[in-house]
Amino acid sequence: MKISFHLCILSAFSILFLGQWTSGQMTVTSRELIETIIQRTGAERLSKTVDVIKEGNPETPVRGVVTCMFATMEVLQKAVEKNCNLIITHEPTYYNHLDETELFQKDSVFLEKQKFIKDHNLVIWRFHDYIHRIQPDGIVTGMTEKLGWEENRDTDNPYKFTFPQITLKELLKDIKRTFPENGFHVVGNPEMQLSTVIYVPGASGSNAHIQQLRKAEVDIVVAGEVPQWETYEYVRDANTQGRKKAIVFIGHVYSEASGMKFCADWMRKFVTDIPIHYIDCGSSYWTY
Repeated sequence: MKISFHLCILSAFSILFLGQWTSGQMTVTSRELIETIIQRTGAERLSKTVDVIKEGNPETPVRGVVTCMFATMEVLQKAVEKNCNLIITHEPTYYNHLDETELFQKDSVFLEKQKFIKDHNLVIWRFHDYIHRIQPDGIVTGMTEKLGWEENRDTDNPYKFTFPQITLKELLKDIKRTFPENGFHVVGNPEMQLSTVIYVPGASGSNAHIQQLRKAEVDIVVAGEVPQWETYEYVRDANTQGRKKAIVFIGHVYSEASGMKFCADWMRKFVTDIPIHYIDCGSSYWTY
């Protein structure tokens, strides 16, 4: 009995402080696994963050993990098929940044999704702020691998990429090979020569785009999304003024999704006894 007690204490220590599981260790709860993931990022604790459990009981034992960009109905269904009950999503589950549900209490789409989550005892945890604080940024690292831009990445700035002098049109062909089914929104001269690209994923906002575009050495920003009346129009005016600037929007999902594949690969290095799957949610829309 004493031996079993000490083994349990040792296992708990491994979970909470070493953050690694090996064959035969005790069951891990969602709360414990989430705690370990946060520790493994190496980031300072955030007093204010969206990285909280959105649905489910934190004490639920983890059978399997799914990482995803959006926890769509289809992703949740596939997770259940794979017998996974901890869903790690990069973006909101309930259609707004903070997953506020007050306005959806009589909404049939929301209610059916929430019921599915509860019926299958799923735990939904958002992993947004902390994964961006991995050094270098975990989302951008995954996207760099997806784009095949590893050799172009600046050693001091993980968001900066340098290419031999190519045209905007040639860069777009390169991105199109990576995302053949995706359409892009582009502002800029297709024949413009460029060398320095800044990657600004997701919905980082026009201020983030414009701050980069103001820099003399930056030719182009590749981004996720923004309201059309913001950076789109800034770059259009810049071009009319004869400035060599461009912006390419590849869509929010495509600009970050491979970062959650990186997340699954990264987690497998320290979680060895729990199945971990990345499920691609695909684009929110199709292009006609």
